[in-house]
Amino acid sequence: MLVHGGRMRFRGLRHVPRTGGVIIASNHLSFADPATLTFFCLAAGRVPRYLARDDLWRMPVIGRVMTSGGHIPVHRGRSSVVDAFRDAVGAVEAGECVVVFPESTFSDDPDGWPARGKPGVARMALATGAPVVPVANWGTHHLLPRGSYLPRFLRRPAVDIVAGPPVALDDLTPPGGGRVGAAALAEATGRIMGSLTGLLADIRGEVPPVTR
Repeated sequence: MLVHGGRMRFRGLRHVPRTGGVIIASNHLSFADPATLTFFCLAAGRVPRYLARDDLWRMPVIGRVMTSGGHIPVHRGRSSVVDAFRDAVGAVEAGECVVVFPESTFSDDPDGWPARGKPGVARMALATGAPVVPVANWGTHHLLPRGSYLPRFLRRPAVDIVAGPPVALDDLTPPGGGRVGAAALAEATGRIMGSLTGLLADIRGEVPPVTR
């Protein structure tokens, strides 16, 4: 399904389940990502909650959105990260749609390919058993470039957002709800980031780097 919203193009909405807990894992290019991904999730019939760095709450406009939406800030410090993880798991188990940026920050790749993912999203998925839907976005870095505070509406840059099928992780779930090992987390994280990179390659019509 293709949805036009100005210059926003959405595909793969059918992959986002209409009900039940779900984790949306997206690449991260711009402070505009929470706004455009919110439009995408709403178009898919879900109201998203974000697990995101606390500095987003200090951004003009974006900060008000994060506060009013009841999103989950991740502050610095181990105890704060643990608290954020607990809140995110609770939200997923309560049947909510939680959006996570596995890279935790903007990609450091000069060409915008996803950076190495952190294990948090995989840990959430294996702890809850909820589906992880990979979502690739491209163009938000032109809409709101890094270091800018005002979107470039006059240029009307195109923003493409595409969801893929849930990442297969069932074989990595520990039996009986046991402890998730480092190897399983690494494998799950690799599968999630691989799916994201593949979707982004499709949007861009380019071949991603062999090693990320």
